[in-house]
Amino acid sequence: MNMLEGRLTEHLNAVDDETQERMDILVRQMMEKQGIMEEMKARDQMEWVRAVNGIRNMAEEIVLKELIYR
Repeated sequence: MNMLEGRLTEHLNAVDDETQERMDILVRQMMEKQGIMEEMKARDQMEWVRAVNGIRNMAEEIVLKELIYR
């Protein structure tokens, strides 16, 4: 691996780490704001999965705009 490939790999890993961290923060904040808690998961697992998937989709769009397409 040459120096350029090493720097590119290092940059891509840093972007991936930042993206994952931002996704985790956004999902957690959105779940709290919408009241999606573990109790809901126990009560109605399918509804909980649907709600969390929707939140993850919204968070992914935000992260793509903030970090990838900037």
